[in-house]
Amino acid sequence: MIRLAGLETDARLRHAFFTRRGGVSVGPYASLNCGFASRDQAANVERNRAIAMAMIGLPADRLVTCRQVHSAAAVTVEKAWRREAAPPADAMATKVPGLALGVLAADCAPVLLVDPIAGVIGAAHAGWRGAFGGVVEAAVEAMESLGAARHRIRAGIGPCIGIASYEVGPEFPQPIVAHDPAATAYFTAAQRPGHFMFDLAGYVEHRLARFGVRLIERAPYDTLGDERHFFSYRRACLRGEPVFGLGLSAIVLDG
Repeated sequence: MIRLAGLETDARLRHAFFTRRGGVSVGPYASLNCGFASRDQAANVERNRAIAMAMIGLPADRLVTCRQVHSAAAVTVEKAWRREAAPPADAMATKVPGLALGVLAADCAPVLLVDPIAGVIGAAHAGWRGAFGGVVEAAVEAMESLGAARHRIRAGIGPCIGIASYEVGPEFPQPIVAHDPAATAYFTAAQRPGHFMFDLAGYVEHRLARFGVRLIERAPYDTLGDERHFFSYRRACLRGEPVFGLGLSAIVLDG
């Protein structure tokens, strides 16, 4: 597990950005694959989720995840739902103690948030599409609807694809920079002419800060570059591999 100091200031709060190690899955899913959207056996995924929850002292049925669709949709959570009933969304917020908000990722940025004064937590799945569409802002707004204040929110950006690994084509920066000229800072020239390296975590941090979140911490890991610890969609694509696992990040407030 990876924890960030900025999210450890409240004794009621537990969080973790889990690595791919410590589960029961095998092959390309080895070993803590927590994504039902993968082609892994559902029984393995269920067991892996239970293992992850046990690491933070919770039963498996307290974990809540959405059907992630790379959107800016956010939901408030009042109780755990069945997997089949998971809403299509990429951000969540709750003030219910004992509910773990979970995000699945394999290069996208998992974002965990807390307002310790209001007792409100949030989570977001921020790939480039969701980040550009406003998913972290939607997560903050969902938290505010439950009594949080953005200037009190602490945010942790978990392991995601790093700038050294995230090469994008010549058409990629234009819509992002046109929307926000300051986003130019998150693109650097790649070795291939006309291509760029994109700093996803930096861009997500920028979006949070621009929206009024003051306390933001980033985990210094590159999911593509560290195969031992992380799943990576782009790594699988570069190798022509048809399947990949999904890592879990989760946050919960104790009762």
